[in-house]
Amino acid sequence: VTEEMKIVAQEEGFTPEEIRDWIEQGKVVIPANINHKNLHPYGVGRPLRVKVNANIGTSPRNVDIETELEKLKSIQELKAESVMDLSIAGDMDKIRETIISHANIMVGTVPIYQVLTEEHDQIDRINWDKIIDTIDKHGRQGVDFITVHCGLTRGALPYIDKRVMGIVSRGGSFITRWMQETGKENPLYENFDDILEIAKKYDMTLSLGDGLRPGAIVDATDEAQLHELRVLGELTKRAQDAGVQVMVEGPGHVPFDQIEKNMKLQQEWCNDAPFYVLGPITTDIAPGYDHITGAIGGTMAAYYGAAFLCYVTPAEHLRLPTPEDVREGVIATKIAAHSADIAKGNKMAIEKDRKYAEMRHNFDWEGMFRNAIDPKKPILYRKESTNFNTEECSMCGDFCALKMVEKELL
Repeated sequence: VTEEMKIVAQEEGFTPEEIRDWIEQGKVVIPANINHKNLHPYGVGRPLRVKVNANIGTSPRNVDIETELEKLKSIQELKAESVMDLSIAGDMDKIRETIISHANIMVGTVPIYQVLTEEHDQIDRINWDKIIDTIDKHGRQGVDFITVHCGLTRGALPYIDKRVMGIVSRGGSFITRWMQETGKENPLYENFDDILEIAKKYDMTLSLGDGLRPGAIVDATDEAQLHELRVLGELTKRAQDAGVQVMVEGPGHVPFDQIEKNMKLQQEWCNDAPFYVLGPITTDIAPGYDHITGAIGGTMAAYYGAAFLCYVTPAEHLRLPTPEDVREGVIATKIAAHSADIAKGNKMAIEKDRKYAEMRHNFDWEGMFRNAIDPKKPILYRKESTNFNTEECSMCGDFCALKMVEKELL
């Protein structure tokens, strides 16, 4: 039993031995790189509370690290458990180092992004030494989990042409282009044992990426996606047998009625390893509101077994998210995660809502503000609509339901 297991056990309401056993079985992971010194560890897995990840990172049109740190600060204030640095521009080594030094939550990255960015003009010349050296660098700097697109093999390529959207994963697109230009198999798949060695050296969790996740609901649960998921199941078992913590990434754009099936297939094929899903987004026609479509799908996914929800912001499909977009995305996804925890019968989540109901009944506005998922907007709304000195809100005023009943009883 490690110190990280003890911390997770206390926060989740289990014994350290239960956490240890779930980790041994592959049902729970605690992404905690030995080089991430100021990390507060969190457990990710179906028996535990649903966790939330938020993405940040530079782009060719925005390399301002201060903006990304502002986003990180908001993510941590809103109590998301993880952040992924998806930077593809600027001094990525320095950016990653800065983010890790400011993050007391889990940090994830996609090392292949750095390889692609640095070698974009000669993809066919990229060799395994470059890739594995970059993965090792991320581990050395303290990254807690890395996305590796190991499951997209040449066997899946014939299925891609049947899609409307094709490949929407940046990592998946890069791997596919590399295979097409070289005529070789995915190097991340062929050299998976090398990745396992590095992950074990730094106690870095592997997040097996879904390079063929559907980017439109008409492409959901198709042959390409399922081919990759079967390969990820094989790789999950290899990682677990090697003593490496592993989780699996999932869709994507999925119709509401297919979410349960997707969650159960992953649990069956991937030995119940923690499932890390983007959204899922339940409709394609709501640009500007995909934090809502993602929260709808995320609640359903988490109820049926997803352990880790990657946020979706209002800027999805439109632009690089601003700090305010990031804030809205985290809040929406935290709502989804908590709603699923309640539906699954998590005692700590249910008790939190029970106590909140008592605060509402007692007009304890300060307590409500303090314990809300978003503590800022409720204060703003109340300040704009009513005097802080009144107990009731401005919706009912003197006709407040709670006060009318109390007066009648008196």
